[in-house]
Amino acid sequence: MALLELSAAELMAWRRAQLAAGGRAVDLDWLLDLGGGLRWSVLQQLYLDPRRSVVLERSLEQLAIIWKQHLDNHTPLQHLIGRCPWRDVVLEVSSAALIPRQETELLVDFALQGLTRQPFGCWADLGTGSGAIAVALARALPDWSGHAVDCSLEALALAERNLQRLAPHALWQLHQGSWWAPLRPWWGELSLVLANPPYIPDAVLDQLQPVVRDHEPHLALCGGHDGLNACRHVIDGAMQALEPGGWLLLEHHHDQSDAVLDLMSQQGLQEVTYKSDLLGIRRFAMARHP
Repeated sequence: MALLELSAAELMAWRRAQLAAGGRAVDLDWLLDLGGGLRWSVLQQLYLDPRRSVVLERSLEQLAIIWKQHLDNHTPLQHLIGRCPWRDVVLEVSSAALIPRQETELLVDFALQGLTRQPFGCWADLGTGSGAIAVALARALPDWSGHAVDCSLEALALAERNLQRLAPHALWQLHQGSWWAPLRPWWGELSLVLANPPYIPDAVLDQLQPVVRDHEPHLALCGGHDGLNACRHVIDGAMQALEPGGWLLLEHHHDQSDAVLDLMSQQGLQEVTYKSDLLGIRRFAMARHP
């Protein structure tokens, strides 16, 4: 990729002009980082030393075209660039799967914090999408075997590319199908299962921001009338699929905590509890097979 050098003054003038057309500064700075190769920390230094020169991986004209597409069509910048930072990696992303969110990083953190450090085990990521959770688990638990499940062939192809690039030496398999069904041969052997299932209630879908509603797959968003259809499927199969002592962790909508915890308890799972996101909202549920 050709590198383009320009003055800090040129860059800052361009940045002001783009923001005058609309959009958020944080999104434009993200574009400069992931699309132009200009790290946020370097951008901040330009305010202190405007005489510096900078190097970009794309021209300002190319970046301006991408920014205009984002503003005109509400297309996610992640889709336009094809990449998204997540935890300690940069994932390939596309419209085939949900863009990984920062709060889902916490789901992995909670799973690993609560995990008894057994040398071997078997993890699963149900509804893997881009493979974000699967990549994180494969990198954190390289001696475990793992399974990533999705009903979408396009999402599985995306997940496979991310796993091959970011966790090439880990033990993982991909499966097409619905939730637990493709993992039947491993039922009773799964030590750790994570899922970020569709949980948006049907009535709320139209209220989402256009950048989400119009560009992210509804298959990964819609959770039915009350938003809990997919959560029920996952929780209903946990007692069969988890090994004794195995953990299940779910992400859910901001107002579903009590309902999800009740579903877990009704199925006979134990140590049922919630975890909060960075804003203190009860966003995650976890429970253990007896």
